Amino acid sequence: MKPDPRFAAALRRELSDWRVWLARALVIAAAAGAGLTIVAFTWLTERALRSFFSLQAAWAWAPLIWTPLCAAAIVWLTRRYAPGTAGSGIPQTMAALDPRVGPVDRLRGFVSIRLALAKIALTSWGLLAGLSIGREGPSVQIGASVMHLARRWLPQGAAISDHGLIVAGGAAGMAATFNTPLAGVMFAIEQLSRTPEQRNNGLLITGIVLAGLVAVSFHGNSTYFGVIRVPEVGLSLLGPGALVAVCSGVLGGLFARLLLASLSGRSPGRVTGWRRAHPIRFAFACGLAVAVIGVVTAGATFGGGYDHTRALLDGGESVPVVGLLLKFVATWLSAWSGVPGGVFAPALAIGASLGNDVAWLTSYPHPPALIALGMAGFLAAATHAPLTAFIVVMEMVDGHAMVLSLMACALVAHGLARLLSRPLYASLATLQVEQLAAAQRPDEAPGPEEREPIDKRGSN
Repeated sequence: MKPDPRFAAALRRELSDWRVWLARALVIAAAAGAGLTIVAFTWLTERALRSFFSLQAAWAWAPLIWTPLCAAAIVWLTRRYAPGTAGSGIPQTMAALDPRVGPVDRLRGFVSIRLALAKIALTSWGLLAGLSIGREGPSVQIGASVMHLARRWLPQGAAISDHGLIVAGGAAGMAATFNTPLAGVMFAIEQLSRTPEQRNNGLLITGIVLAGLVAVSFHGNSTYFGVIRVPEVGLSLLGPGALVAVCSGVLGGLFARLLLASLSGRSPGRVTGWRRAHPIRFAFACGLAVAVIGVVTAGATFGGGYDHTRALLDGGESVPVVGLLLKFVATWLSAWSGVPGGVFAPALAIGASLGNDVAWLTSYPHPPALIALGMAGFLAAATHAPLTAFIVVMEMVDGHAMVLSLMACALVAHGLARLLSRPLYASLATLQVEQLAAAQRPDEAPGPEEREPIDKRGSN
């Protein structure tokens, strides 16, 4: 049987251009590098938070001194040396994708190896301080920065653009930090991608999945909060589940609205003026408030909330409503202080507390089911990323009985949140691009008393 000449011609065309294969190899290598970087970042943040809890266990009052001092020092270093690392990192990554941002500004203010290294160090220090922040948003900016580095070695004429590398890197960071490759792909589609590149979608998605698999190979097939085991669900879940969806949508929408008003600096009042005039003192005050809340709750509100959420899933006791509101306030203050850090993990912890409270209120016999719904609902409402939230929590649940319930809860919560708040990350990204444009027009730039670093007010 003779070989098909068309197949031979297609094979020759595919193998004839070495630049295509070099570009593919560089993208795959950059994706693996992004995954390894997030693995190292995860290890460092976990050790940092563990060290903080060891300090708290030895001296219960120590956070009242340590946390505010660290918050003030972190904000001072951030503003002076790396303003592009402030806040979450997701708005910075989205701003870097804006066509109004040039290559120089993209590297200087949003995605670069220098910013990635600073983000790793400052976010880890924030968790060492016990602040209520997460590593997920920072992982997006770090992944985008590492992946974007590959552009230096791409051969001339390569069809892979800066936009594609940043999208793939940001999504790879999300996939690696949660050990959920599917969530990374959905995050790229839902939040980052604006102009899909048909020729390279397969290659870039391969890179995203590879970064997630690199993380899985190091951490095992588990997610940030482990595996949530729930029994078979029935009609008895309908009423409590609907209540969780509504409450998480309203509370998450208010959370996003509060963060937007605070981080944009446009809300009136003396506190906003004080933050603008004295950012280091303001960060110290926020750190002190977070420390007081943490001491009052016996450490439940410190860090991303992993230990507290695991305790709820294992049937641990909590004070209904009070714990939820205090974690809410601690996360808001941590973000408002200006330290580098995200809100994905704290949002999941807040949602878990909400689900647990509804289970207590309705006497529902299987709290883990409502905890999972609360996590998906609040995260979807706070971040305006319902599909990503649903997939992240879905991969934590042992069994597929709750898949439709989780999806419905995330979509309902997101629908309610849209009535209360604009999209959090997109709004902050737009604000940063506008500030960059204003800073490049001296006649329209704010006065010295009003000017802040462009990225100081990045999100969660």
